[in-house]
Amino acid sequence: MTPALQKMWISFAGMFFLAISILIIYLSRYKLKGILKVVTAVVAYILMITGGLIVLLVVLSGPTNG
Repeated sequence: MTPALQKMWISFAGMFFLAISILIIYLSRYKLKGILKVVTAVVAYILMITGGLIVLLVVLSGPTNG
């Protein structure tokens, strides 16, 4: 697998994390109550931070020569 293809799949994973975090945050704020609300919010924000860092690193690493 070429480096460009690896970067593509890594960026897809980052975007997937961001999309899942949106859905989990929605559930946490409007559908859940109690301790489950807190747990899902923490998981969602961890996914959001991780996805954001992945996308940031892929963008800042620049183009591949591949």
